[in-house]
Amino acid sequence: MIGNILVGLVALIHLYIVYLEMVAWDTPRGHRAFNLKPDFASASKVLASNQGLYNGFLAAGLIWGLYLGAAGFQIKVFFLLCIAVAGLYGAATASRKILYIQTVPAVLGLAALWLGW
Repeated sequence: MIGNILVGLVALIHLYIVYLEMVAWDTPRGHRAFNLKPDFASASKVLASNQGLYNGFLAAGLIWGLYLGAAGFQIKVFFLLCIAVAGLYGAATASRKILYIQTVPAVLGLAALWLGW
């Protein structure tokens, strides 16, 4: 139960990241979220949108796993692992903040699923 709640929370976080990267990247909200200067945000908008699409696939995978219920256990684990690894890479290469926004929730979700919570 707690595991699925955490999986749902991670999916929602990634849907919000999709919004920020695909819709709000070149707006004041996007600038604040990613600490962007307007000229850089404008120049990198297409790249951010592509990145947002990938985050959308991660969210879709988690939602698919939730939809399948107990049969979706492996799918949830796979997508949470993908998110945790992507978060570690992002924290190492872009911003440590990514560790707390992506990796920690994904690892908590993994732990809860594995423990049967």
